[in-house]
Amino acid sequence: MALLLPFTSTTWASAVPDVQRVLANHCVLALPTETFYGLGVRPTDESALQRLHRVKGRPSDKAILLLIGRRDQLSGLVASIPPAAAVLMDRFWPGPLTLIFPAAPELSLLLTAGTGTIGVRLPPIPHLQELLHVVGPLTGTSANRSSEPPLDAADDVQRALGADVDLILDGGRTPGGSASTLVDTRGTPRLLRPGALPTEPVRAALAAAGYALSS
Repeated sequence: MALLLPFTSTTWASAVPDVQRVLANHCVLALPTETFYGLGVRPTDESALQRLHRVKGRPSDKAILLLIGRRDQLSGLVASIPPAAAVLMDRFWPGPLTLIFPAAPELSLLLTAGTGTIGVRLPPIPHLQELLHVVGPLTGTSANRSSEPPLDAADDVQRALGADVDLILDGGRTPGGSASTLVDTRGTPRLLRPGALPTEPVRAALAAAGYALSS
């Protein structure tokens, strides 16, 4: 079964060596986010990405989002930052808003699913930000088998995936509810998925900058 480690504002640093060990061995970890638990591997690790797809049973045509701890970590992940993305980043990051960017050309097809785009989120959990700042961006796809409900407790992740993931960072029960709001920022901004961040503030922020949000 997966190793379970406490992950709080006072314990996160002690988990770093185990996280680095798991990542160095091309393995998968589970971590709490502001919505549900997610599954993390390095976006540059093709072997770990393949394992992640096997763990989830994820179809190859489904893209995988990334989590960052600082905005400067977008470098190497995105080909450009559309103006609408800059507006939303300034207003709502850190927060439960996943933005779709043009993907950097070197990103794996296992992340982009051939779409040429990548979804990125800066989560509003300070100690998760710190971890990501230390170890680098990680995938943040929900910690569940494809077609099954997302999970909001480490014990549930252990029961469902403990034989297939190597480390679970136990941050207690996450808020659950809705997944992150998803907006494609290329060209005319488009709402792809309503979620934890209400749509109207997003629409208003874009409108104030001269953009209309389509759906």
